[in-house]
Amino acid sequence: MWDHDLVTWIYDCPGTQSEQAGKSASCQGCPNQKLCASGAASAPDPAIAEIGAKLSTVQHKILVLSGKGGVGKSTFSAHLAHALASDSTKEVALLDVDICGPSIPRIMGLEGEQVHQSGSGWSPVYVDDNLAVMSIGFLLSSPDDAVIWRGPKKNGMIKQFLRDVDWGELDFLIVDTPPGTSDEHLSVVQYLSSTHVDGAVIITTPQEVSLQDVRKEIRFCRKVKLPIIGVVENMSGFVCPKCKNTSQIFPPTSGGAEQMCADLNLPLLGKVPLDPRIARSCDEGRSFLAEVPDSPAAQAYQRIVQSIRDFCSNSMMEERSTT
Repeated sequence: MWDHDLVTWIYDCPGTQSEQAGKSASCQGCPNQKLCASGAASAPDPAIAEIGAKLSTVQHKILVLSGKGGVGKSTFSAHLAHALASDSTKEVALLDVDICGPSIPRIMGLEGEQVHQSGSGWSPVYVDDNLAVMSIGFLLSSPDDAVIWRGPKKNGMIKQFLRDVDWGELDFLIVDTPPGTSDEHLSVVQYLSSTHVDGAVIITTPQEVSLQDVRKEIRFCRKVKLPIIGVVENMSGFVCPKCKNTSQIFPPTSGGAEQMCADLNLPLLGKVPLDPRIARSCDEGRSFLAEVPDSPAAQAYQRIVQSIRDFCSNSMMEERSTT
């Protein structure tokens, strides 16, 4: 049974930067109450400014989020990176902050690669000349190694990824996050607070069990003032490769992402149908968009990516107009 006090901490916590930190009614019983009341927790982490300086040469930063695991978030992150990097004039990087479940090395065809260190920091691993990848998977001795870390150590690794990797000048940095709304997400948002983040792309599947968790992710974004670029509905029906008929494998019993976006006033970036070739291309470390560019799923991806490009361009113009 849930502890009512725990729920109160989650939704009514004033935050470490608030004058009410450690002093409000919702702080009673919180294990961090004394620390927050002392003011020590409100001291800015010097790494935030360092990360801001490090990423000042990155034009666009996009987070890929989902409250639910298994909805194809890493698959989408990888194909977003491939699609953006298909323009050879753009420099793109993909950062995997799923510390306990790093699947990006396999999906990007980089399993077994290692990170090297230079005078300017860790060097990411390159898929192509204009597509770089960083993941804790490159630091493990085996893909089967388990990362059994508590929150502070995971947060420290995310800080290193953002501050100590030699990202260079980038047009796009895509951050693939684990499911949920906890340590990793809070760390990424905090560490990027001194630099402009375009926003988050939220991934879901049509069924209500997924949408329920995604609504929590949307609430998280609004709570931490992270812009939402839009929502992508993955596994949205199955298009038969022979007869081209569409079947609903995961029926949208509550209206799917389309209804959720209408209810929450969010843009639906698009729906990507199921295609077994997507899973096969991920297992083999190849780009599905390059393998089957004319498939309905690949065309849906391209439309979604173009919407993200447009959002980022508009975001940049708005930022420049306010500075």
